[in-house]
Amino acid sequence: MLDSLTGFVVVGVAITVGYLIARIDLLGEHARPVLARLTFFVLSPFLLFVVLAEADVRTLFSALLPVSAIAAAVVIAIHALAARLLWRRGVGETTIGALSAGQVNSNNIGIPLSVYLLGSAAYPAPVILLQLLILTPITMAIFESVTSHRRSVGRIMVRTVTNPLVIGSMLGTLVAVSGIDMPAIAMEPLRLVADACVPVLLISYGMSLFGQRVLSASGRRRDVVLATTLKLVVMPVTAWIFARYVFGMSSEEVLVVVVLAALPTAQNVFNYSQRFGIGETISRDTVFLTTVGCVPVLFAATWLLG
Repeated sequence: MLDSLTGFVVVGVAITVGYLIARIDLLGEHARPVLARLTFFVLSPFLLFVVLAEADVRTLFSALLPVSAIAAAVVIAIHALAARLLWRRGVGETTIGALSAGQVNSNNIGIPLSVYLLGSAAYPAPVILLQLLILTPITMAIFESVTSHRRSVGRIMVRTVTNPLVIGSMLGTLVAVSGIDMPAIAMEPLRLVADACVPVLLISYGMSLFGQRVLSASGRRRDVVLATTLKLVVMPVTAWIFARYVFGMSSEEVLVVVVLAALPTAQNVFNYSQRFGIGETISRDTVFLTTVGCVPVLFAATWLLG
């Protein structure tokens, strides 16, 4: 079971390096926005393409997909309703809060933990597909509409479909579905760039923690607490209920969807916050709390269901 901590150790070391870089001011005041743009526009699209292009189509469209979609939709809706109707948050902050509650770290934490806890790296693939082909285009469209000075529907749609994250996801899925066997001479250069995404993103996140306090008096504590609770408690329980009693999945499949639902908030949500300048406190604190808090949740799920 100690091997299961490997994924968290890898993430923790990278975040610590980023924190130390910011503490000694190694890269200067412009480092964070530069790293954020590098990750958003270059590294992430390459990573998304490689991950989806190499995914097993049978796993991508397995029964894990609808259960994961339902669990995410439930917590996203709960947070969005609370933020918008009760707390009167803007559309941008509402979106960041909802994503913090429902978008899981299915790649750089989900894949290694899937190997150590579940025995296969393929299980997160349906969640990756769901988030990249459904959540990402919707999210980008919302942020483009909020931040664009000209809110033309056509302009927003064009900017959404030409977004690097969407393009990388679509192309990767097309390669997987079509069964194209990409030669090594084509994939290895793409994989080289893709492999830089996770460490750069984690280092950038670690830099953002310097000089900050989790749940500081920013007026957004309730957003963070709700998102963290939904992510670590409500989402796994919802996945368990639907997998066990609605879809009648096997014990192994139930464990898989619960573990995937209990993964921490994706660092991509923080990347969106940085890119568009919206809700950075909410995403940063929720990523931190869920990354730490998911450890006992995952061990409990494995012990109870495994």
